[in-house]
Amino acid sequence: MLQVTKTGLSSKGSMMLIFCLTIGAMVGEWLDIEKRLVQFGTFLKQKSHSENDSQFLEAFVTSSLTVCIGAMAVVGAFEDGLHHNYAILFAKAILDFIIILIMASSMGKGSLFSFIPVGIFQGSLTLLAHYLAPLISNQGLSQLSFIGSILIFCVGVNLFFGPKIKVANLLPSLILALLWQW
Repeated sequence: MLQVTKTGLSSKGSMMLIFCLTIGAMVGEWLDIEKRLVQFGTFLKQKSHSENDSQFLEAFVTSSLTVCIGAMAVVGAFEDGLHHNYAILFAKAILDFIIILIMASSMGKGSLFSFIPVGIFQGSLTLLAHYLAPLISNQGLSQLSFIGSILIFCVGVNLFFGPKIKVANLLPSLILALLWQW
């Protein structure tokens, strides 16, 4: 994490970032989360009778990752699970609604189905936070937010340059960031 101090800039958490992203990517590649997300998108494409929509899968995957990953998604779910404070998730839901409408207008109706992975992902994080509440520190939440911010940056890179990074395969790095506190 880059920090501004009185004397200049300093960095903190570089080893955590490298470790979590590297091991998280290896676990994600082994589980092939991205492929499973695409397979689920293909299933939705068939069920919604959208076989002729060439952008359906790209819209679904990109929209799902855009609204699932990021500091607000992670911290909001943990805030809900730890303190029963859903204010961040409520604000995020409003922002996500606007983002998905914009993405659906430019990429197609595949974006509209992103609510399914969002519900699963954020619901899982909320349950995880609820059951692990005694073990989670503020440092762990900060690290989780840091990794989430890096993952949303990767989604932005994919939006700008085309799908170069398998962001879904980096999701296990969030769990590793939480475990790093010990």
